[in-house]
Amino acid sequence: MLTLMEAVRSFDLYVAERLAESRVMGKPLKVLLRQGVTDARDTCHSAWTILKAHGPTHVQFWFIALAIGIAAGTAAVLFRLGIYAIQTTVYGTDDVLTLHSFAAGLAWYQILVIPICGGLIVGVILHRFTDDGRVRSVADVIEGAALSEGRVEVRRGLASALASMITLSTGGSTGREGPVVHLAAVISTGVCRWINASGITGRDLLGCAVAAAVSASFNAPIAGALFALEVVLRHFAVHAFAPIVIASAAGTVINRLVFGDVTEFTLTVQNALAFYVELPAFLILGFVCGLVAVALMKAIFWADDFGNYVQEETGIPRYLRPAIAGALLGGLAIWWPHIIGVGYETTSAALTGALLWHEAIVFVILKVVAVAITMGGRMGGGVFSPSLMVGALTGLAFGIIATSAFPTVSGGSTLYALAGMGAVAAAVLGAPISTTLIVFELTGDWQTGLAVMVAVSISTALSSRLVDRSFFLTQLERRNVHLAAGPQAYLLATFKVSSIMRKMDVPGAADEEECWRLVREGLYLDGNATLEQAMPIFERGSPRFIPIVTLGGEDSPPVLWGALFQVDALRAMNRALAATAAEEHS
Repeated sequence: MLTLMEAVRSFDLYVAERLAESRVMGKPLKVLLRQGVTDARDTCHSAWTILKAHGPTHVQFWFIALAIGIAAGTAAVLFRLGIYAIQTTVYGTDDVLTLHSFAAGLAWYQILVIPICGGLIVGVILHRFTDDGRVRSVADVIEGAALSEGRVEVRRGLASALASMITLSTGGSTGREGPVVHLAAVISTGVCRWINASGITGRDLLGCAVAAAVSASFNAPIAGALFALEVVLRHFAVHAFAPIVIASAAGTVINRLVFGDVTEFTLTVQNALAFYVELPAFLILGFVCGLVAVALMKAIFWADDFGNYVQEETGIPRYLRPAIAGALLGGLAIWWPHIIGVGYETTSAALTGALLWHEAIVFVILKVVAVAITMGGRMGGGVFSPSLMVGALTGLAFGIIATSAFPTVSGGSTLYALAGMGAVAAAVLGAPISTTLIVFELTGDWQTGLAVMVAVSISTALSSRLVDRSFFLTQLERRNVHLAAGPQAYLLATFKVSSIMRKMDVPGAADEEECWRLVREGLYLDGNATLEQAMPIFERGSPRFIPIVTLGGEDSPPVLWGALFQVDALRAMNRALAATAAEEHS
């Protein structure tokens, strides 16, 4: 980049050249300067055309990543400030970080009515701006990275962000990271469309936006970058690392300009392992946390299925579903206001050992129920913050038992709370690396890494075998989007047979009589089918090709468009797998 002085010298040189040209050619200086402006405009237009046609260069990409990082970081901070502003307005508190303590002093009808009103607003927004009444979140971003060249739904994404903001502001018991990640993905999608980014570039820009959003939301630059690589892009390609780190750093700077360089949680005691013989206890804690994480995920899925069943059986309008969930949350919050909002106050109490054993157990159960109601009621929000709270409470309860049973060979119970927080969150997100780091960055405690890593590794290994690797991938699996099995499974759904088939009028086309014979036997595919439907047919019957037809109505005969040859399908699949491997190892 030119410095200011270099730019001034360049401009002076340009003017001097034009003056000399004016003397030689006899043209007025005004005409020559006007010609210079026209040339500069044409050059910029040409550069923009090249950028849109061929994508940005490495240097251009880094500057675009920086811009996306600033934009996504700003969006994350504004989202957080919006939650604070609405919470302050509806609950009347001056400090949203102690919301549940303040809410305990409110009248019971206020605690009940606020989530109902919030749910009703959320229901109207989602009914108006989405086709299924579902909030878009991290799972949709992962799907966009894998199947849509890094693009996500813009209109529905903006509506989901607004709905989640209202949910978190009016008593919804979820987290802010899910909507923030999708909101950042909306920003990157706009940029991708603007510059006509290719698949790899689009995915990398998506990773930049996600990294910046996570970093700005939690003041965690290292974890933000690794979250984008581990959870969203699901690879650690070297070519993506530099721009994602740039964006993550930009998001962190935005956070610190607004909130200062402070951690989300403040620990009052220094955690340390008493002896290395204490490590087996953290292995057991990891096992317990893995089961708790699975229970949390299963509860959310069960609540969603139950909500769908009730909605279908009773005919309740879908815009009332969040309001009903809000009524259930408000009823719980009358007696246990700890379930309101993100829950950082209760998490902090667990990390500092300010809760009793029975309180930790009760709050775990209540939080799981509250999160299931919120997400099953389609109110919006993410699962990361709830998993932190559930994990910290689980770890504290386990730690109280462990330190009481073996007081001479154990440290403090708060160390178990810290390890439990990471273990449950890592199991839910399916992201052991970034979650371990984000726990350290949220607390500022880097001295207890061994205990946290042991618990995280066991919980993740256990939970990944009881669900489809993570909460997000299991969500997608429930929608018949098979990303958990790897690219060899989900890439099949990206190829329509109509784009690979051989038409009937090309050399090497299938025999028409043989095609109609197969159609009469019921062996054919519609033109809108994908290789996901075609490959099992090849595997079962080993036909050389499958006819592609369009079935007419009762009075219209079917139309034969061509045939999908097995060799063509395998060739397309091989090219896609090779491209994926090249991207992941570049």
